[in-house]
Amino acid sequence: MNDLLKQDERIDQLMQCDLEIIQSPKVFSFSLDAVLLGDFAQVPKHSRAKIVDLCSGNGAVALMLSQKTQSSIIGVELQERLADMANRSIQLNGLEKQVKMIHGDVNEVKQWIRHDSVDVVTCNPPYFKVLDESIKNPNEHLAIARHELHLDLQEMVKATAFLLKTKGKAYFVHRPERFLEILDAMRAVNLIPKRVRFVYPKEHKEANMLLIEGIKNGKETGFTVLPPLFVFDQQDQYLPEVRRMIYGNH
Repeated sequence: MNDLLKQDERIDQLMQCDLEIIQSPKVFSFSLDAVLLGDFAQVPKHSRAKIVDLCSGNGAVALMLSQKTQSSIIGVELQERLADMANRSIQLNGLEKQVKMIHGDVNEVKQWIRHDSVDVVTCNPPYFKVLDESIKNPNEHLAIARHELHLDLQEMVKATAFLLKTKGKAYFVHRPERFLEILDAMRAVNLIPKRVRFVYPKEHKEANMLLIEGIKNGKETGFTVLPPLFVFDQQDQYLPEVRRMIYGNH
């Protein structure tokens, strides 16, 4: 098994799924936003759908989704090192027939995946605009994952809308301070926002994440704000709903 690992890597458990994932503290480890997105996304259980995970990182969301569906899943990741880690995690879990990873730019996704051919798109995109005063992460892998160096919000929703069939669904995790911008960007490409859930570190704190669902060419009616999701209690322990997402029903 260790021949799948490079020098600075380790194997962690994706506990809610009984899967293993290759991570590196020096390069990239998935965080709670990936877990929240993997749980929030609704995918068909059958084997006839096509699911795409953009900005796939080391494949955490794609691996989580593989346990909710029998359909094929394609991850797209710009960074070669992360795509390679994801591919080895797919191999480690024996999921080669269901999950595939493309090393490529989301802006060039039409090279690999046909227009209007996808049922569900998920994306945990870079959150932060690149401004002159931006403090970018000195870790290049994390800087690219977190800052819009290679992919901005408009490009991300445009690629999503390109891929989705009419009535196909998109699921994003993002930052609340960009909520209005996200709504504008989605509607500009006929990706109609349908559900949003704000995530709070704990009660009486401001939201620090949001989860949003859109439907391509959907009706403008029926937008829902779901109940808030609180992550920690006052003793900094995970609350039951989040604990289930992380650890499953063990």
